Amino acid sequence: MRLPLLRTASLLCFAVLAPAGLTALGTAPAASAGPGTSDPWVYAWGHNASGQLGNGATTGARSPGAVLGLARGDVKAVSTGGWVTDNNSFTVALLKNGTLKSWGNSQFGQLGNGTTTAQSVPGTVTGLTGVRALDTGCYHGVALRGGRVWTWGRNNSGQLGTGAPLPGTGELAAATAPVEVQSLDRVKAIAAGCTFTVALREDGTVWTWGNNASGQLGNGTTTNANTPQQVPGLSDVDAIDAGAANAVAVTRDHKVMSWGLNAEGELGIDSTVNSSKPVEVRHLSAVNRVFAGPYNTFALLADGSVKGWGWNDRGQLGDRTTINRTTPHPVAALTGAREISPGHKHTLAVLEDQSVIAFGANDQGQLGDGTATDSPVPLTVLPAGSGVGHVAGGYVTSVSFAY
Repeated sequence: MRLPLLRTASLLCFAVLAPAGLTALGTAPAASAGPGTSDPWVYAWGHNASGQLGNGATTGARSPGAVLGLARGDVKAVSTGGWVTDNNSFTVALLKNGTLKSWGNSQFGQLGNGTTTAQSVPGTVTGLTGVRALDTGCYHGVALRGGRVWTWGRNNSGQLGTGAPLPGTGELAAATAPVEVQSLDRVKAIAAGCTFTVALREDGTVWTWGNNASGQLGNGTTTNANTPQQVPGLSDVDAIDAGAANAVAVTRDHKVMSWGLNAEGELGIDSTVNSSKPVEVRHLSAVNRVFAGPYNTFALLADGSVKGWGWNDRGQLGDRTTINRTTPHPVAALTGAREISPGHKHTLAVLEDQSVIAFGANDQGQLGDGTATDSPVPLTVLPAGSGVGHVAGGYVTSVSFAY
């Protein structure tokens, strides 16, 4: 959890880097509004005090605009970290060529470029190629390469997994460039919580490390760990994801297990009591995918329907209410969704027709409809035929991406 100082990068010399259609200062144009748009860029909107939108500026945007020099045809994944102050967000993109780009705040080296200097346009993460997956937490980044896990950024709770001694008080030295996680191989999936990390091995076992104050490591304790520890009693897992202080896993028989923080009902077990061991989410079957936000989760079922549970104070579950759900509840608006990305208090989804919808909090324009008015009713941000296949909501921040 963080309250870092805001640092902004100079905008000088970025004009020569601007692709066609962008202004000299890097201010992104509005996204094309019609179906079948030819606009090729990654779209971003919402809060931008740290330059986390990647458009060369530090002013917010209430409608989608382009990330400087980042074409969506080159991008495999985007993930945004940060904490609720919104002045410390950062973003990392995995390109299809296996390299990483990053931008935004870098107080703890979370841009992975060897410095702690913020930047408002994409730059290269140092020394990583052949990357297959990435994720970001509140202050750290995680990458998967060749079955091994690499991390960078803050390490105050052991979330980098390097074995460095945990501090009794104060800060443990951060890593401003990627470092390899100890004693973990044959990894096929990764997920970053706010200050902890999760990995899924090819044998179906799950391993965790970092902060464990709410039992988010799933090992029956609340003791932090600075190296990977296997989650006991959990096997045959196909997929994982992580919230701020909770984690979820989908087993090969399509059940969903969850553990960790449960203050808002994010474990889906009909209570608000934390669990330091995996427990089965109730009233779910035939689950294909899960999408965990910081304090809520969505499950995409085999029939194309979606259920959501957890925090809903601003309508971020999309069920047209502001009632928290401690067990999975149908979200009719998301039926047929291709991908769902829950942010802090807002949610994004891309549907099969390539339209992008958003709902929940909108105080920073994160719904992308040109206003700052909340909406528990899903709004269309980008139309059908937009060319978008993926979305990324800010991790505990008011930021949105579509690509």
